[in-house]
Amino acid sequence: MDYECVNDFTTTSFDRQVSRPIRVGVLGFGGLGQAAARVVSPKQEMLWVAAADHKGYLYNPEGLQPDACIQTYQAQGSVGYVEPYGVLSQNSIADLITHADQVDGYFLALPNLPNTFMASVAQQFIDAGWKGVLVDAIKRTSAVEQLLALAPQLEAAGITYLTGCGATPGLLTAAAALAAQSYSEIHQVKITFGVGIANWEAYRATIREDIAHLPGYDVETARAMTDAEVAALLDQTNGLLALENMEHADDVMLELAGICSRDRVSVGGVVDTRNPKKPLSTNVQITGRTFEGKISTHTFTLGDETSMAANVCGPAFGYLKTGLALHRRGMTGIFTAAEVMPQFVR
Repeated sequence: MDYECVNDFTTTSFDRQVSRPIRVGVLGFGGLGQAAARVVSPKQEMLWVAAADHKGYLYNPEGLQPDACIQTYQAQGSVGYVEPYGVLSQNSIADLITHADQVDGYFLALPNLPNTFMASVAQQFIDAGWKGVLVDAIKRTSAVEQLLALAPQLEAAGITYLTGCGATPGLLTAAAALAAQSYSEIHQVKITFGVGIANWEAYRATIREDIAHLPGYDVETARAMTDAEVAALLDQTNGLLALENMEHADDVMLELAGICSRDRVSVGGVVDTRNPKKPLSTNVQITGRTFEGKISTHTFTLGDETSMAANVCGPAFGYLKTGLALHRRGMTGIFTAAEVMPQFVR
């Protein structure tokens, strides 16, 4: 990848090239995937045309209606039941890649359970010979490192892959990279998040990924938990998950971008699985030394009224637009949210 070329594109030149809406697909149709469909559907610059879950897929190059798709999924358990475009399939992602020939990019709103899953999905796109843009909102450092190892294959396949493009990593990582410009040396990047959701069942996979960060748990044990076991754990904690010093990909992304070493990055927060109100404000604090020798801290705080879904899906589609701009300039391979900026999607 020629990273220096990133500075050569501008929003203005990109906008002149857009002759039709960017056709996007959403892989995964749980709480996050459904939110993604609602976020992207009103966009003038994007057209939602494809979706897949573990039982089926859905494709219409003329566009999809989120309400009908969500109602069918919630009633029958798969977008494959949506008439007349749904198809039931045990290999839904591979089949969608094959049959959806007019998708410019996909948001991978998928749970990374097991920890190798996202890399295996990327491999399916490579093996299928598909060319376009992929964006994920992956969390774990080790999962991002697996994707980074695929960089040569993604580049050769003609795929532009943007990883860690949700809220954190993603929005807050980009804010840290921008805020770091005030300093000659970065001493610490501290990310603290608060997430509130009214009902954990709407985000089962996401909650399991969070449980995997708790002491005594890992990805496999969290994945193997039944819904009843998850509910019992949440009963013990009054619905709260307190997470500290998480394995979070903000560290490798900021290190890769040359901001600071990963040991200077910490991530933690609180998830309330029974209340839509955030238990605390989400923010990133960047502490460093200026060229005058002053020690100072920048703080970037997300509005408490913005939901987890808004703060994940909005940046993801902004990065997808950036990814398409890169892809049209022949820039393939893998990039992170700390290396490029998302473009606002109207």
